[in-house]
Amino acid sequence: MLRKLYDWVFSLARHRHATRSLAVVSFAESSFFPIPPDVMLAPMVLARPERAYFYATVCTVASVLGGLLGYAIGFFLEPVGMWMLAVLGKADTFEASKALFQQHGAWVILIKGLTPIPFKLITIASGIFQFNLALFVALCVVTRGARFFLVAFVLKRWGEPMLAVIEKRLALFTVLFLVLLVGAVFAVKLVGH
Repeated sequence: MLRKLYDWVFSLARHRHATRSLAVVSFAESSFFPIPPDVMLAPMVLARPERAYFYATVCTVASVLGGLLGYAIGFFLEPVGMWMLAVLGKADTFEASKALFQQHGAWVILIKGLTPIPFKLITIASGIFQFNLALFVALCVVTRGARFFLVAFVLKRWGEPMLAVIEKRLALFTVLFLVLLVGAVFAVKLVGH
C-alpha cells in the first residue's frame, strides 16, 4: 500500500500540473500525509534545474502552511492529534516528548524538520504542547527552507549522484548545519553585546 502511494506521488512529478501537486503533497505531508515532498522535488529539479529554487520555494511555503494545519490539529483537536501520533507509533513517548519540548522546543523543531522523520509529528506535537505559534512558524520556515533548498541546490549543482551521498550521510550534514546555526546565533549574541 505505502509503496503504491510512493509510486503514485513520484508519478505526479511528471504530470503537467506537477508544481500544484508538489504544493499539495508538501502541505499534506506536514500534517497528515505519509510521503515526503522530496519524492517529487528531486525528479522535478533533475528534469528542470533552472527551476530548482522555485520548486524549493513552493515546497517550503506549502510545508509551512501544512505545518500550521498540523499545529491546529494538535492545538484545537488534541484527541485527533493524539490518535494520529498513536497511528504513527509515537503516542507512547508522549511524556518524554513533552518534557523535551518544554526544555528544548525550538531545537526539536529545527533538528527534526531537517531529518527524514515525518514532519507531521513535530507540527501536531507543537500544537498539543502549545508551543509559541510565531516562533513555530519562524522555525518551520528556517528548517523546511533549509531542507528543500539544500536538496534543490545539490541536485542543480551536482545531480543525482551527490543526492545519494547526502542521503547516506544525512546525520553528518545535519550536525554540520546545526553547528553552523549555533555558531551564527552565538556570533550574533556576541556582536549584540
